[in-house]
Amino acid sequence: MANYVPATQPTIYFIGVTTGKSSIMKVFPKWADALGLKDAVIKGMDFKPHSPAEEYREAVEFIKNDPLSLGALVTTHKIDLFKSCEDLFEYVDPYAKQLGEVSSISKKDGMLCAHAKDPISSGLALEAFVPKNYWVDYDGDVLIMGAGGSALAMSVYLTQKKFGENVPSRIIIANRSQPRLDEAKRILGEIDTKTKFEFVLCPKPEDNDKLLGSLKPHSLVVNATGLGKDGPGSPITDAGQFPADSCVWELNYRVVYVDDPIFEEQARAQEKEKNLRVEAGWIYFIHGWTQVIAEVFHTPIEGEILDRLSDIAKQK
Repeated sequence: MANYVPATQPTIYFIGVTTGKSSIMKVFPKWADALGLKDAVIKGMDFKPHSPAEEYREAVEFIKNDPLSLGALVTTHKIDLFKSCEDLFEYVDPYAKQLGEVSSISKKDGMLCAHAKDPISSGLALEAFVPKNYWVDYDGDVLIMGAGGSALAMSVYLTQKKFGENVPSRIIIANRSQPRLDEAKRILGEIDTKTKFEFVLCPKPEDNDKLLGSLKPHSLVVNATGLGKDGPGSPITDAGQFPADSCVWELNYRVVYVDDPIFEEQARAQEKEKNLRVEAGWIYFIHGWTQVIAEVFHTPIEGEILDRLSDIAKQK
């Protein structure tokens, strides 16, 4: 059993893998000051990927029952934690129900609440990075490597009815293990969209290289595997060739395993030759955290205050 100590100050937790290395640990105190969150602190809860259900339940039950533990941001474990703890939540938002994941744990009116914020935060990040009317103008493909919560959320965002014809004609989800692919197929198969989904088992980086080589120009390629941050390596090899004139998105906002191939560096090496638009995960980091902080502390974060928090984070 973990030795969870009752909070003595308003506390938000970061449930991840290597939380102590995250920028948020240095950024949050400055954000809390800017937002007027008096005495608020952040603490990390580290779990290995796919940890036992009882470990997730112990953490969530602690947060639920501890008065000054106000909530948490969940990364990496979003699907596993939700599956293990769904019955502990009195409120589950529509995205969390649809995707079977939780990225935000909060409390409101005596209820423990589960929200899936990724469709919102990934959408805000994509809007800042992918040109307007991209799919109507170019009809490229989407390749998302990884079949976890971020991949599902991104797929839901990209195929929304409000975009009309401006949706990808093909989204490929590639993953190292079949069970995650089966779950992604089940969830995304319920979406009413003209977008064609393909689910491809790619146990080796060379398998992703082949998919990469099959894409049209003006595609979107995403590393949603966590490799580079939660585990060593890249989902592709150095021989992988990006499609020309495409957008490449590395969801990681920090690199932990610096001695291994790094996806963003692989894309940067082809950036000029292939005319790539390469984006790291910084904007995603900002939107992901501010969406959850707003929920946990019941304070709106948008407009000028969002810009201010982004500037503060860049200063670190």
